[in-house]
Amino acid sequence: MSRFSHFLAIDWSGAKGARQKGIALALADAAGGPPVLVECGKAWSRTEVLAILREDLPRDTLVGMDLGIALPFVDCGSFFPGWGGSPPDARALWALVDNLCTNDPHLEAGGLLRHPELARYFRHGRSTEGDRFHAPDAASREGRFRIAEQAQRTMGCRPVSNFNLVGAAQVGKSSLTGMRLLHRLEGALPVWPVDPLPGAGSVLVEIYTALASLEALPAHRGRKIRDYALLNEALAALGSPPVAGTGPLDDHSSDALLTAAWLRHVGENAALWSPSGLTRDIARTEGWTFGAR
Repeated sequence: MSRFSHFLAIDWSGAKGARQKGIALALADAAGGPPVLVECGKAWSRTEVLAILREDLPRDTLVGMDLGIALPFVDCGSFFPGWGGSPPDARALWALVDNLCTNDPHLEAGGLLRHPELARYFRHGRSTEGDRFHAPDAASREGRFRIAEQAQRTMGCRPVSNFNLVGAAQVGKSSLTGMRLLHRLEGALPVWPVDPLPGAGSVLVEIYTALASLEALPAHRGRKIRDYALLNEALAALGSPPVAGTGPLDDHSSDALLTAAWLRHVGENAALWSPSGLTRDIARTEGWTFGAR
């Protein structure tokens, strides 16, 4: 008997504004069939997604959100080394971000950069980099990374530091707005591995859509899918029926559709729930990316 009956993939966004064209939701059913986009009649708002996660999920849903559920901790023994107010774990980090951004509308996260100490840890302009963006004595200029992101690299992906808030590939803003959402779940939905995987019911995990693309289309090297033909080729590689449509397709929708099918394809794989690099301390501080190993 399958542990999950539904698989919901959410392509998230950290952009400003009430509604985000960059947010896409897709749902796959364990019984089979192609994944389907979940529509709301207009662009999604972050608060609408929060309401679905709190109140309107199908039973036993594995939810994947494309964001980082925490910041690097293990490399320096702290999220914000050198600052006395650095939180001790991921849940405290979510609370800190949400508290500092209380006056930001639409679950935006600009308030964090208005904190004079915390702004020092982020790259927040093409020529504006906090003096603590890098770990002490860091050889790389890319910023700090979590253990799960290092695992992603060994698999052939190129993650970007969650402290980087600049550029098309950055995930930092998405992660910070996502932390506000995670805090506001208030226990309504377990977040693995910060919370243990429950024996029944729904659970939320962090996903990296490039992992789904890399598995389905290894020769494509995780590049974005922007047409139905390539999407359906990737779906077929995951054992999924095709979605209806021809011609161009926006990459937010394709990411969500492909990753919903990928979650269905791998979500029952016990090894992915016990990756070799994941320890109890990493789980409570940095979390993990589902599928990284």
